[in-house]
Amino acid sequence: MNGMIRGSDMSKETASCKIVADKGNVITRFVCAGLGYDTDWLDEHFTIGFMQGDRLIGGLIYHNIRPQHDVWWTLYTTDKRWCNKRILKFIFGLAFDYFACRRISMSADADNVACLRLALKLGFKAEGLLRQYRDNGKDCIIMGILKNEYKQKGINRCQKV
Repeated sequence: MNGMIRGSDMSKETASCKIVADKGNVITRFVCAGLGYDTDWLDEHFTIGFMQGDRLIGGLIYHNIRPQHDVWWTLYTTDKRWCNKRILKFIFGLAFDYFACRRISMSADADNVACLRLALKLGFKAEGLLRQYRDNGKDCIIMGILKNEYKQKGINRCQKV
């Protein structure tokens, strides 16, 4: 990853949305702060950010990476324009092709309807409920998707969530 990746198939609405690699854990700290976490829980990880013009609007942390097995995602955004077909193809490609994982796991607060709706639309399945799991006592839903379940069809509709 050499900093930024641009695609030519972007709509006007997402034309300036870029993927950037994290340098100095700036994006990692942005994601964690947005979710109300510190960064102490992270082991070795890889983070990418989503830029709208010159503004960071989101980031995705790949952590607990076990190549050939699985990876966990932690995602935070402030603007739904990050989500387009090109970016989804890239972030799933990192997990399934670059890290050669057979599954992606993530967790979401049980009351985070927008996140859960997007995850389900992308093909994730709800796999379990962790009651009062978060530091603030909120319930958490564990979601997962297997490589053979991932379908690119329909992923360009994620902005309507």
